[in-house]
Amino acid sequence: MTSLLGEEQPGTPPGGRRAPKQRRRGPGCLIALIVLAVIIGGGYLAVSKGVDKIRDQFSSAPDYSGPGTGSVTFEVKSGDTASDIGRALKADDIVASVDAFISAADADPQASNIQAGFYSLKKQMKAKDALAILVDPANIVTTKVTIPEGLRVADVVDLLVKNTDFSKNEFTQALKDPGLGLPSYANGNPEGYLFPATYSFGPKEKPFDMLHDMVVRNDIGAGAQALGYTPNEVMTMASLIEAEGRGKYRTKISRVLYNRLENPDNGITNGLLQIDASVNYALGRTGSTVITDADKDSVADSPYNTYTQTGLPPTPIEAPGDDAIQAALHPAEGPWLFYVTVNLKTGLTKFTDSYDQFLQFKQEYAQYCATQSDRC
Repeated sequence: MTSLLGEEQPGTPPGGRRAPKQRRRGPGCLIALIVLAVIIGGGYLAVSKGVDKIRDQFSSAPDYSGPGTGSVTFEVKSGDTASDIGRALKADDIVASVDAFISAADADPQASNIQAGFYSLKKQMKAKDALAILVDPANIVTTKVTIPEGLRVADVVDLLVKNTDFSKNEFTQALKDPGLGLPSYANGNPEGYLFPATYSFGPKEKPFDMLHDMVVRNDIGAGAQALGYTPNEVMTMASLIEAEGRGKYRTKISRVLYNRLENPDNGITNGLLQIDASVNYALGRTGSTVITDADKDSVADSPYNTYTQTGLPPTPIEAPGDDAIQAALHPAEGPWLFYVTVNLKTGLTKFTDSYDQFLQFKQEYAQYCATQSDRC
């Protein structure tokens, strides 16, 4: 048979045998596979909107009907696609099928809120219910621990033990791990190098992971060099400033300490920093406990006794915060050699380069304590 365009058409071939008929494919076999790309990590979730509409016309994805039972800690990893999440949910028997989860995500505009982290889900949940938990960042499971400024390593460990399920020995052993990430100038000593902040630890983090997250990453090398000090000396200075002052007075306290260090022959302080907090560190005491002459004598040979030993202590005495570190790197300009905090409630601190005026400030502090004994 010939078409109007002169092309030979299927007909009866020579010999009288009819050509075999070609099978026609049904509409369901013409559906192209559509890839649903869901990228998680930067908060971006691109969802193809046509997939479930086509799928729903020809099939129904298996889904659980109930709210689920038990408890499962489920992790969404950075870079997971919707298919990755769906497969992992199905593998843990949280959802009945990958398609059910993708369908739920496709229909929910909040699916773009899924963030990497750990979530508490249940076995055999309706896919839509599982998604509702995953789209809310508030459902990310973490253990939050706040490490205040001015804590020593021993205090940090005590806080971690109190707020996690790990023992003191486990944290102590982790502190000895050479892979902890301490800067080289710390010489393996973590004192002062566990940065104060609020940390959120995932359920799979171990003591090493927690401490590794806390190690100071401040790049202070250039700033320390500009001052003529090593990074460890600057961190030690910052720890003294953290212990001694607060607020706007920190940069002035920093200047007092540098003035004493850099003018050891001034005939007044003679290179002695005379920091009570450092002596308390030598005594193994914390807080603002007033030291006595007997205390000083009991640790006279300690390198942390800044009443008997000139210069800086060999290491930080506690963990300084950003403000104290910046004060150590950027001391104020001034001639001061002394300071006294005369009001512990307001933090009012007075500065002078006169020893006689310093004694007056000490008397002012004594009068304050006479009426505010609960603060002194």
